[in-house]
Amino acid sequence: MRTFYYVHTGHRIGLDRFRRSVAILNAIQNEDITLLTSDYRIAQVARDFGIEKSVGLDVVRNIPQIAHNGDKLIFDSVEANPVMLEDMRNYFSKFIRISDDKNDVKAENEALLSPYLNGEGICNCLPVHEKYFKEFEKSVEISYFFGDDDYEKDLEKHFEFIEDLNPQLQLGFYYFLDYESMLMKKFPQHFEFEEYDAMITSSKIVITASPQAVLDSLASGGKPIYFQREDYTRDFHSLFERLGIPMIFDYDKKKLHELIRNIDTVAYAKIEQNSYKITHFIKENLNL
Repeated sequence: MRTFYYVHTGHRIGLDRFRRSVAILNAIQNEDITLLTSDYRIAQVARDFGIEKSVGLDVVRNIPQIAHNGDKLIFDSVEANPVMLEDMRNYFSKFIRISDDKNDVKAENEALLSPYLNGEGICNCLPVHEKYFKEFEKSVEISYFFGDDDYEKDLEKHFEFIEDLNPQLQLGFYYFLDYESMLMKKFPQHFEFEEYDAMITSSKIVITASPQAVLDSLASGGKPIYFQREDYTRDFHSLFERLGIPMIFDYDKKKLHELIRNIDTVAYAKIEQNSYKITHFIKENLNL
């Protein structure tokens, strides 16, 4: 009986769920868990993030080609419809689902990780890597992270949103080579994909469309600003309101500049370190 952890990743969805899986798997440690991703590229470099076993899949329906009936699964994706989810719950002997939907409902034969919900079989938590909960020197005033994916090159279309701020740009994983080269010339001060941790820990202000980057920055003592991309989920709005995270919509440049001028007056909440809580919940529900 084996244990798997599936995350939805890819050039149109980014790596937020992958970065969350790194935080969770790091917290669990010393357990034989194979990460499954819906993209081969990130599976190939997962070892650089401390993940020993990873396999790339074409689509979520290919999970049974790797996992067998009776195995255990942690599932972080919104790809599956209710029928497929129920099939999964019956196929796996233990099934943990990760949800960002505040209106979600836990099924009888599953366990659930959620930042919104409470109750039996639910772990109310925010998975953030332990390495960010330290004191860091904030030597970079402003960094800009559009996300790990930009298939439509929307960052370029909205240069005016951040151009006057002269931020350091965080490059994403799924950028086209010619696009990335152009961005590096446009932003001489930039962080490579591999320098994400340095960007998070050294930046006072992180302007980003990545929900996980918002949480990572907040944990590290930064002052994140979330801007809503049209193609990204809106599930985090209530959570960010609770945490005091400023949010920008429709590339509102005027509001962004106003926020930055008054950033030290923003009442950011503090993120709780959840590693032990998450580890205990997952091990208990997977019988590890």
